[in-house]
Amino acid sequence: MSLELFLTQVIPVRQKLYRFAFRLLGNEEDAQDITQDALMKVWSMPEKMKELQNMEAWCMRITRNLALDKIKSKKYRMADELDRAGEMPALQQHSPHAVAEQNDVMQKVRRVIGSLPEKYQTIIQLRDIDGYAYQEIADILELDMNEVKVNLHRARKMVREKLQNLQVYGV
Repeated sequence: MSLELFLTQVIPVRQKLYRFAFRLLGNEEDAQDITQDALMKVWSMPEKMKELQNMEAWCMRITRNLALDKIKSKKYRMADELDRAGEMPALQQHSPHAVAEQNDVMQKVRRVIGSLPEKYQTIIQLRDIDGYAYQEIADILELDMNEVKVNLHRARKMVREKLQNLQVYGV
């Protein structure tokens, strides 16, 4: 791989890779390490470049695989930092009660998403949080696009049902 190709096609997606790794791992330092490892792996495989149609999807797949390997190798537990990762300071804070209630709801949503199978978590992350198109998700996860749509539908349905059960039954 030439330096120019690396700088024009890989480096621009570095922040996406980091956010994806952070979302999977829940830890800043580990996400930085995984991102750097992914970039090194891409750099060390110049022969693969000729076959690729979507460089970003390939980089995301490498990042995902490295993050999952890390999770499996250490029986990695997502840190409490993940709970703080999605919290954005409110521009208009109406009342401390409303802010606390909103934080409570978001914490429940993150907990419910975290309880889903890994495949569902990843698909929700890529589609609803990172905003990838169905085809891009299919390329990243090496799935058929219809499978992505079905899994996303099932994941959203599970989240909706679990949140309704929490609301109604407190379970």
